Amino acid sequence: MLFNDLKRKYEPNCPIPMNKQKGDKKAPAFFTGMINILIEANLNGLSCDFDPKSLTSFTERNFPIRSLSRRVDGAFPTTVNPIAIWEIKEYYYTTTFGSRVADGVYETLLDGYELDEVRTFTNRNIRHYLMVDDYFTWWTKGRSYLCRICDMLHMGLLTEALFGREIIERVPVIVQEWTIEARQ
Repeated sequence: MLFNDLKRKYEPNCPIPMNKQKGDKKAPAFFTGMINILIEANLNGLSCDFDPKSLTSFTERNFPIRSLSRRVDGAFPTTVNPIAIWEIKEYYYTTTFGSRVADGVYETLLDGYELDEVRTFTNRNIRHYLMVDDYFTWWTKGRSYLCRICDMLHMGLLTEALFGREIIERVPVIVQEWTIEARQ
């Protein structure tokens, strides 16, 4: 319902990816779609890479100095010298708890360590977000991974972690911060 409400309200042009399910379960990736819609609605005309097909990289005087090891789910404004990057983890229609959740958490941890290295050597503060959804996955089966997310926050490897409906209020505020920084 929330996804459909946002889609009607904002009439987005941003990509709304499909989940990886088949048959009756095939549908839009609701959480990712909502995040993309909220980001687009608050960009104030600025561009954003909602589906990076390249590694995040950093340059100085147009010379490449560092690339991250893996692709992220989004970057603002682009994957080259971004102000912010984010990962989205939504695990619907699953009845088991497997290594995908662990992989997702540790991929985010790796990104955090690499961004910390970029901060140290370039004095740039790249914002790093993790947005997760699905009660069963995180609160029933994966509580130990929630602890890892808290660890990443305390270690400064994540700027912020957003959970479920929290995106409705937080994403617009976060994107407004990005747009202010981009215009400075």
